[in-house]
Amino acid sequence: MNTFYLIRHGLNDMVGKAIAGWVPGVHLNKEGREQADRLAEYLAKHRIQHIFSSPLERAQETAQPLATKLGLQLQTADELGEVHYGDWNGQLNETLNGQPRWKQWNAFRTGTRIPKGEMIVEVQARMVAFIQKLRQDSPDQKVALVSHGDPIRATLAYYLGIPLDFILRFEVDPASISILTLDDYAPRVLCINDGAASH
Repeated sequence: MNTFYLIRHGLNDMVGKAIAGWVPGVHLNKEGREQADRLAEYLAKHRIQHIFSSPLERAQETAQPLATKLGLQLQTADELGEVHYGDWNGQLNETLNGQPRWKQWNAFRTGTRIPKGEMIVEVQARMVAFIQKLRQDSPDQKVALVSHGDPIRATLAYYLGIPLDFILRFEVDPASISILTLDDYAPRVLCINDGAASH
């Protein structure tokens, strides 16, 4: 059986205010760095054997303290990256709230493509394909995956068997942990949005 720890990056100054997306140079703020340190302490006892992170700075900075604590190499995977937000990268939430396509994206994710960006089903496909490959390549291992809110929600929706249009019905907060196990019979989601290390 594989165990996957799906970890959202810690806080940065754009959370709740703007779409960080793939904007370069978005780093953890002071609280986010503290969250990353607490995550490392909290997960140190879980005997994690591999750590993979989105290439974006805020995810790398969240993953590195855990890698250091466990003496593991931090590996980067583009598949764990944020949604490709296209024309919405860097835009303020208050600006987007007035755009019909943004409203459509939040009401009908499966039927909406972000302008010059991804559909949520494409995000789900790359995340799940990466997890399935890890399960094949590293059977019976515990693996930490540091990613972003919507990619983690889309992954959980797949393994829970719920529609992607329902992913805003549960939270995946900064520095939270969701745990998924996979064996030959069924996936099991052991927890969603565990914030024990986030504050």
